[in-house]
Amino acid sequence: MSNEYQCKKMATIAVLSALSIVFMLLIRFPILPAAPYLIYEPADVPVLIGGFLFGPLAGIIITLIVSVIQAFAFSTDGWVGLLMHVVATGALVVTSSLIYKKCHKLSGAVIALVAGTLAMTLVMIPVNLIIQPNFYGVPVEVVKSLLVPAIIPFNLIKAGINSLLTLLVYKRISTIVKKLV
Repeated sequence: MSNEYQCKKMATIAVLSALSIVFMLLIRFPILPAAPYLIYEPADVPVLIGGFLFGPLAGIIITLIVSVIQAFAFSTDGWVGLLMHVVATGALVVTSSLIYKKCHKLSGAVIALVAGTLAMTLVMIPVNLIIQPNFYGVPVEVVKSLLVPAIIPFNLIKAGINSLLTLLVYKRISTIVKKLV
């Protein structure tokens, strides 16, 4: 790969990272009345687009950039929030972009995003059972009682909406990016 391509790829990753931060700051709202502290934001859409464009490594790089900035500039959760964000978004983007890399069609994108949504949801069950009690002091029984009414639906809805948004905009954005890169 040429230096020019690498430079354009890095610039695209930086733009997608910045866009993710902007989305995280500007579009935030609770989606479950039972758990108003679980906030939806579409920050994973640019991450997924980066993973689809350049592969899972690019998706992880964008996830790390966004997670570090979010954790230390805008969040009160610090490194624990960073860890949870990297694990959740990492599961979504790695699963989705690996599958999409193998099947570069609309059907492949749908399968990839459904699998990524399920991966994120399933990974966040044990993560919440470990992190909440050990770092936030929430009793394990309380976390278990929140799995079905809050944690699982939240992750399904958040990843599902972000996947749907990605599906709706990816083709147009990829066409533009491919012309530039």
